[in-house]
Amino acid sequence: MDIDIILECNVSPAEVAELAVEAEKLGVRAIWTSNYHQNYDCFMALMPAAAATSKIKLGIMAITPWELHPLKMANATHTLNQHSNGRAMVSISGGGGVLGAIGWRIHKDGPVWPVKDPVTLARMPDRKVRGLIECIEILNLSRSGKLTFQYDGEIFQVTRPFQITWDQDNDPFFIYGCCSGPMMIRAGARLADGVFLSDYTVDMMPHAIENLEKGFAKREWPHDNFHLNNFWAWHVKEDKELSRIEGKNELIWRGAIAAKYAHEIRPHVDSDEEVELIIANWNSFLQAFWKRDGDIPNIPEETATKLLDGMTSWGDLSAIDREVERIRAFSNTGLTELGLRLFDDPMDSLKLLGKHVLPKI
Repeated sequence: MDIDIILECNVSPAEVAELAVEAEKLGVRAIWTSNYHQNYDCFMALMPAAAATSKIKLGIMAITPWELHPLKMANATHTLNQHSNGRAMVSISGGGGVLGAIGWRIHKDGPVWPVKDPVTLARMPDRKVRGLIECIEILNLSRSGKLTFQYDGEIFQVTRPFQITWDQDNDPFFIYGCCSGPMMIRAGARLADGVFLSDYTVDMMPHAIENLEKGFAKREWPHDNFHLNNFWAWHVKEDKELSRIEGKNELIWRGAIAAKYAHEIRPHVDSDEEVELIIANWNSFLQAFWKRDGDIPNIPEETATKLLDGMTSWGDLSAIDREVERIRAFSNTGLTELGLRLFDDPMDSLKLLGKHVLPKI
């Protein structure tokens, strides 16, 4: 299993290049830039890194076809791929922060779209599985280099002929589906080059593998080189208190909490009452994210620590052996890569990985 690193959205293109150079020296497989609504463009942020490196793969994490039409997504990814001599990767999501920010409407008097789920209040696009499928199909057509007269999907269309020939001398860019739900995983396994899970714990991996196999059964070409990655929050620092604060600030975005999935929160706490407390105080987790002070109102410290222990890697250098064992456990589940998400001071975190973690795995 290889190690990837995923960067915060506020890392400048120049800093991305510096981090990519260091990561390449350390043997990191790939560096991913994050895509949010008010930050550096995720494609352009990788261009200096493409020029400064020669081996490390360069990935976009993550983008939806509702914010960028699949044909324009193909153009952008091909541009990065050509500039990096065949090292580009793109991960396709069915939702995310950008969609929650742009407030798109299908018509002037329509509801703000994607509409909020009435229970979780999460914003998800209509027919996200179908959208993922059509996006990957268009990207695959672009990679073929063949003339395509049109694409007439249920959601996305291309009405003029298109043919991308200017990137055919390089290895084709790699397509991941950012898929964590059962039907999304199956769609990704059927059509993409890989699936990128989000915040899956080791114990959750058999469920993902089961759905991958169902998708593979409907795949029309071999999956011998299929990749399986997982987004994992990495907060380990030399200072334990800084690690704790950073981890608590980001707990809201761990998948089970963000989506209020009680069945995924329960394995990490001691009672159903704790689960109810966490869900009832969802806004407290969001407050900690915005205030950046490590304080989650109404959530006891011991409860927050249980969540950090189960859903993240955190602590000081004394936690390294524990987290190395977790990484090894991930490697035994079928993952081909583990994407470690770095947060504050990413160069410090990367060098810590290079000195204390990568040599052991």
